[in-house]
Amino acid sequence: MCGIVGILSTTKKDTAVYIYDALTILQHRGQDAAGIVTSHKGRFYMRKANGLVSDAFRTSHMTRLIGDMGIGHVRYPTAGSSSGAEAQPFYVNSPYGIAFAHNGNLTNTSQLAEALYGEDLRHINTNSDSEILLNVFASELSKLQKHRIDENDIFSAVKGVNKRVKGAYASIGMIPGYGIFGFRDPNGIRPLILGKRKTVGGTKYMLASESVALTALGYEVTRDVAPGEAVVINRKGEVYAHQCSENPKHSPCIFEYVYFARPDSVIDQISVYKSRLRMGQKLAEKIKCQWPEDKIDVVIPIPDSARVSALSLAQSLGVKYSEGLIKNRYIARTFIMPGQKQRKKSVRQKLSAIGLEFKDKNVLLVDDSIVRGTTSKQIVQMARDVGAKKVFFASAAPAVKFPNVYGIDMASSKEFIAHNKNTEEVAKSISADKLIYQDLDDLIWSVSQGNPEIKNFDCSCFDGEYVTGDISKEYLDHIESIRNDSAKLMHDINQSSELICEDIE
Repeated sequence: MCGIVGILSTTKKDTAVYIYDALTILQHRGQDAAGIVTSHKGRFYMRKANGLVSDAFRTSHMTRLIGDMGIGHVRYPTAGSSSGAEAQPFYVNSPYGIAFAHNGNLTNTSQLAEALYGEDLRHINTNSDSEILLNVFASELSKLQKHRIDENDIFSAVKGVNKRVKGAYASIGMIPGYGIFGFRDPNGIRPLILGKRKTVGGTKYMLASESVALTALGYEVTRDVAPGEAVVINRKGEVYAHQCSENPKHSPCIFEYVYFARPDSVIDQISVYKSRLRMGQKLAEKIKCQWPEDKIDVVIPIPDSARVSALSLAQSLGVKYSEGLIKNRYIARTFIMPGQKQRKKSVRQKLSAIGLEFKDKNVLLVDDSIVRGTTSKQIVQMARDVGAKKVFFASAAPAVKFPNVYGIDMASSKEFIAHNKNTEEVAKSISADKLIYQDLDDLIWSVSQGNPEIKNFDCSCFDGEYVTGDISKEYLDHIESIRNDSAKLMHDINQSSELICEDIE
């Protein structure tokens, strides 16, 4: 999962500052690396480096990022750990010069890489599928062999991309001297939102992964980019849109609403906040049905993404809600840490318990989901250490049992705590007295109420059904081989001397 943003201003040259601010708002989507590319008088100006946005950019970097348009990216690696060379945005010189940022994951990268080298005669410099996607787009654009391009040429290139590429991709690009563009895969798995802001003498336009990046900076949300659609904004501020897929089918990733997106975002016209409220209500109904004899004294969320569901659950049960776990905000999200040892170490640094809320009480801990169980087990033990009488555990999502192949680095299936275990066995593994999972039908209902027009969601990490229809056992075996913690450790060792930052101007 990554965060992407693109801004074009018809008046001012301070685009980089707004991109920086937008990336800090999207920081939760990726903490591995950050990058910004701007364009001024036909030239690119770029800075990208490993780490948080605040670590990657200093005043000296920002003053060099001049121009009235630019794109930015915060990276969360899906098939490896930190790698400076894979930080985005990427760029290619031909044709025209294209800068590019991508959120998602392609599922036919091997075939695309072979075709790019053997047929398109294009060189790939990293292991990133985002660089492959950029080169496929560039190759399709170069086939037109035009000295000057317009929006229809970009639409034609995106049509070619949609025919060749499989998987999930929400992408933003920039062509110096022309404008910015964005497009979304035919299933709309990853989000992309368009907005604008009126300024003195002109308008600023933004494309971003989440609505909160727009609204927090004073932009008005125009709409979501549709599955398979491309949007082009030229230097004059003219906005063009076109459906570039022959058979679009809206199937957004449901895990966006469970965990990744901020609660104050609205994605595909669905409020993340209200979705999580409904998750808590449905989970409370299940608890009433299955645990009628169990007395719960207090409901405590595991911060941050479980707060809304836990509050709704407590209200529905008529039980006290308490912020009994305090989070150190300067520790990264443990779900997206690269190795198991690092995740184990960070949990105790990340959270501390308020003993008064636990001592001699039957506590219900609520989390958004349980993936590896590393965090869950340690928090259960923390609750017992400060005197909890009983520790119950609730997950606002169903059991995670299958790898996600569309841009979320969920571990190989053998590393999921629910792999080959029933609910009682998972409860024992995390040392909880009892465990309850959300039902998948209830999760889908909770999200779909926000936009009944969406009939299908990608729930592959819960049910193993992949919406692109091209996922084989061989592919899943390959994913497991590069996503397990041993493979990531070797990746870290191999990349230890790699370039970690880059500037161009």
